[in-house]
Amino acid sequence: MSSVPELDGVMSAGELQLTADHLASLQLDSGMIPWFPGGHCDPWNHVETAMALDIAGLHLEAERAYEWLADIQRPDGSWHNYYANDGSVEDPKLDTNVCAYVATGVWHHWRSTWDRGFAENLWPTVVKALDFVLALRRDDGLALWAIEPDDRPWSYALMTGTSSIAHALRCGAHLADALNDPRPAWRRAADEMMLAVRTKPEAFEPKTRWAMDWYYPVLTGAMVGEEAKARMADGWDTFVMDGLGIRCVSDEPWVTASETAECAIAFAAMGDTSTACDLLRWTRTHRRDDGSYWTGVVYPEQVLFPFDEHTSYTAAAVILAVDAITGTTPASNLFVH
Repeated sequence: MSSVPELDGVMSAGELQLTADHLASLQLDSGMIPWFPGGHCDPWNHVETAMALDIAGLHLEAERAYEWLADIQRPDGSWHNYYANDGSVEDPKLDTNVCAYVATGVWHHWRSTWDRGFAENLWPTVVKALDFVLALRRDDGLALWAIEPDDRPWSYALMTGTSSIAHALRCGAHLADALNDPRPAWRRAADEMMLAVRTKPEAFEPKTRWAMDWYYPVLTGAMVGEEAKARMADGWDTFVMDGLGIRCVSDEPWVTASETAECAIAFAAMGDTSTACDLLRWTRTHRRDDGSYWTGVVYPEQVLFPFDEHTSYTAAAVILAVDAITGTTPASNLFVH
């Protein structure tokens, strides 16, 4: 049994446990984890929150989260973009990145628990999800961003989404090997997507305004080594508000703790734990007494944005970053390539 991660000056073990307990308190009887009490849920952030629960040792709660996804998975392997608090569909769009992320989560759970039985039970869910995503690839190997339930697809791919999908495919391939059901085509598809991320920026819909397009190729391992260092250095002045955090978009002073924590994971993935710690320390401004985190703060006014919002995915990202930096749990190297 691994201990609860802690990072000196950033988050004590007790504080991390408090944050994880807050996340667990949000979970509904169905297993769904909304953004906040009465809020909606999207499957991508739901998975990220389940991973945070596993890091804190709340494995049963994490399993309930994955079982909810298995229960509501569509016959084609997909999930809708948003679900309301009562479980009804709020946004019917089918986002390929949202659908792929379950593979990342189930591989993380395997690494956290070594529970083969649970992984085998979720394996059909993972297979259907990744097959759905791969069925929406263009001729250049990149998955379309999304499709409407009436089968009207968007025509473009996204840099952040593709990076995350490729990482999910690699996680799925690792899980496949562990379960003696190899899927080499998933690894080949991931390699093709990551090559495009590195060499064909013109293949993606321009979203350079968003911080995620800056750091996600590094966070997910599409870029490593000197290439990763150069990319992070290139975007630093654009997206970093020194001492405050990462602005979610380059042209607004909106600092979000989730982007700040994820950027910390990217720096940790390439071995720069000093910068990762600095970034994560800046999220302390967002921390609330109950262990939750304000989503965003506008500077210099220090106004909360969105107003009074504290989200599960924000707290989860901080927990994931603490584990990535400290290497505490068996799954802490999920983003190390």
